[in-house]
Amino acid sequence: MKKVLGIILIIGLVLTLVACGGGGQTQGGSGGNFPSANINGIVQWGAGGGTDSLMRPLSALAEEHLGVSIIVQNMTGATGSIATQFVYDSDADGYTLLMGAENPALYQALDISQLTYDDFIPVFLVGDETVGILVSDTSPFGSFSEIIEAALAAPGTVRLSTTGAGGLPWSVSAFIYDVTGATFNMIPYESDAAALLAVRSGEVDFTVAKVQSAIEDYRAGVVNFLTMLALETVPTLPHVPLVTEEFPDFARFLPWGPFYGVFVRNDTDPAIVQTLSEAFAAAAADPTYQELLVNFNINFLGLTGDEARTYISNWQENTVNALRASGAID
Repeated sequence: MKKVLGIILIIGLVLTLVACGGGGQTQGGSGGNFPSANINGIVQWGAGGGTDSLMRPLSALAEEHLGVSIIVQNMTGATGSIATQFVYDSDADGYTLLMGAENPALYQALDISQLTYDDFIPVFLVGDETVGILVSDTSPFGSFSEIIEAALAAPGTVRLSTTGAGGLPWSVSAFIYDVTGATFNMIPYESDAAALLAVRSGEVDFTVAKVQSAIEDYRAGVVNFLTMLALETVPTLPHVPLVTEEFPDFARFLPWGPFYGVFVRNDTDPAIVQTLSEAFAAAAADPTYQELLVNFNINFLGLTGDEARTYISNWQENTVNALRASGAID
């Protein structure tokens, strides 16, 4: 009888271990059964913004390869650091993804947060892009030089919509100050979409915008790019002059622009990271997504692992050096 009971106990223990994944592992603890539930994608900027517009179609395509839904949520505030902290505080099980832009690379330098992309694994870097100076179609400014002249004549009065310290317009304003000495009345908004809307509505005089965020409004004739912060002509905007034509000294800050990627916490199981990376890489390779990148003027990167880390490290070093040169940070 004791022998029978012993056999029963052993069988029960084996069944328990099998049910728990072979060693008490919970959902997401191993890459072998990942994913077994829907995934949360946390976008650190508002709905309709540049990051959001890239991540939603990418997530929809990645779902087909993962076999589960990716629930995309916008979590705005503090230059994206609220979303970044939320993902960092979540379990490192691959079920909470940070869908972000370049901003966390500057958090420590700007005293926004102690977190940086060093605290995350880059699952997939989508791409980077060129930006430009944007005004409404009714703006009195016909060139970037005219904005600078007005700002120098009345410092702090020309209104620039930003996404907060460390955001794209804020960073570019530091470069502008270094080259021209112009300062602006910088008004913060929760996303680049909101910053662009402020230009269209006349709340502000101009903003610094990504091509993908403003290209449809530009084609509709409701906004104008006055100049592109680039060293070479942007194919989708061939008639827009380059900033170096008006201010050659800008060349030392270029090329420069935001980048986009999907990230998980550093201590996530490598097998889970691989599963996610393969799914997002396959999604990004879809012809419909590649066409979207072309239309948005996104330079495709498609980086994972060490290559992605090296890209981010170089971008961080170059941008911090530029901000120091401009006097924006010590």
